Order: sequence, then structure tokens, then C-alpha cells
Amino acid sequence: MTTPDPEGVTRLPYQISHPREPLAILRERFSEYGYLFFPRAVDASLCSALLDSILEQLHPHVTMDRDSGVPCLVGEPFFETDLVWDEVYPKVQCLEDFHRFFHRPELARLMALVSGEDPFVYPMKMARIATPRKIGFETPPHQDAYSHHAGPTMAGVWVALHDVDSSMGRVTVLPRSHTRGVRQVFEADGVGGVQCHIYEDETEWHVSDYRQGDVLLFHSATVHKAEPNTASERVRISVDTRFCDHGAPVFSTNLEPHHGWRIPGLDWPAIYGGWKSRDGQYYWKDYPGLF
Repeated sequence: MTTPDPEGVTRLPYQISHPREPLAILRERFSEYGYLFFPRAVDASLCSALLDSILEQLHPHVTMDRDSGVPCLVGEPFFETDLVWDEVYPKVQCLEDFHRFFHRPELARLMALVSGEDPFVYPMKMARIATPRKIGFETPPHQDAYSHHAGPTMAGVWVALHDVDSSMGRVTVLPRSHTRGVRQVFEADGVGGVQCHIYEDETEWHVSDYRQGDVLLFHSATVHKAEPNTASERVRISVDTRFCDHGAPVFSTNLEPHHGWRIPGLDWPAIYGGWKSRDGQYYWKDYPGLF
């Protein structure tokens, strides 16, 4: 069923993929649409465990509504780079299970479907905290190829840590947009501060309600955005990172912690300081494709 916008935009549900489909079919679909959507690809218990860890760091600003199983805002909304966000986000970045989450075998297998047998997972891991009542501050349409100075095989992987309905700021993609190259950008409100150009004939977006453990892979040039969180209290918390073929070019800033360039003290020694194991720390130090 299609959902037309007042502006003439049409939303269609995601094309669904399954990890056990033939590799050629999955890569052909990724090449055509610029994304792959895998429902329930990560076990719900793993998502719940990570979500609980993140919520501990967000206390008292965000708590879990145990009846709905969805995080809820306590107090005033906040936005990426706000004072509250800058207070809680370094705590999230220091979580060992947050960084190790993307190196799990089930996610590595999904990444390998589009990037070869040995994907390189970027050290920069992102947690997204989309609070309600911040309309106009959601992530605008953009391409990671621009913001991450992407090499030709970089892609993104995004995971829903809980169910996300249409009121909570779903991630939305513009199918086939990757075929038109890297676009011009202009200043815009919202996460990242820039928006890329959208052509007049690009009126069809793909989006679905998410279930806990859903995974979205998307090409570095695929235009994507966040819908506004129009819920009264519910907060959308998700996690994502970037990856590429091992040895492909990686711009050096992608080796830094997310927002480490602007939050004092948010660096790898601080992040690793409380980890139980040193295994996997600084795993990118000898990566051959830096520029």
C-alpha cells in the first residue's frame, strides 16, 4: 500500500531481503535500489541488552516504558550537540558492548554480502537518540559519500534496537539515488547541518515500520534521512556504523570517535579505559587504506 504526501512524495515499503538468498540476487538488488533491508536479522535479546546499557547512560533523561518496550523521554527534549546530549553521549561512547556490537558474526555476514568476505568495520560507531518535540531538527536528506569522504565501496549498517513506528522518526531511503553520484549540498537544520540536492523526479521514498533487530544496509551514495519524531514521549534509539572492502580507501577522520572532534576528552583512551578486555582495541592501527 502506498502513502502519498501532501507534497506529492510517495512512500513505499522496503524491498525485503533474506541473508540466505543467493548472493548474486542480493548484490543485484543492492546495485538496483542502493540498499538491503533484513527484518529481524539480529536476535532481539542482543538488541535489548545493548539498549539497556545505553539507557543506563541516558538516565534520568530517557527511561524504558516497560509496558510498550519503547524508550520514553523524561523532561525536556534534546538534540545532537545540545548540552544534555553532550553530557550523556560520551558515556554511551564508552560502552564496550556498543563498540563490539558491530563486530558480531551475524552483522559481519550481512556486511560481507555487499563488501566481500572480509569487511572492514569503521571504528567510528554512532548511537542515535531521536527525542520527540524537536520537529525540524531531524537528520535531513544526505549522502554518507559526502560526509564520510567515502571510498567507492563504503556502505552503512543501521540496526533498530527496539520497535519503531511511523511516529518515532523512521530512517527513510531514496531508492536508486546512488546511481546519480555525489550531489551538491547546502546548509540545513538538523543532524549534520547539511542537506543534499533532491531532483524533481525523485518523489518515491522507501520506509517501513521497524521491528527490534531489523537491519538496513545502504550504499554510501544512497540518499537517506530521518522522519520527524512526532510522538508525545517516545524516543527512537538506534545504532549504526560504516564499513567497506578490506583495504579500500578510508578517510582518516573515520578513525576518530563519533563527535570526538568537538567534545573534550572524548577520545580512545577515555573510551577504552573501562573495558574489561583489551581485545579488539585499536584494531585499525595498521589498516592499509588510510588517506
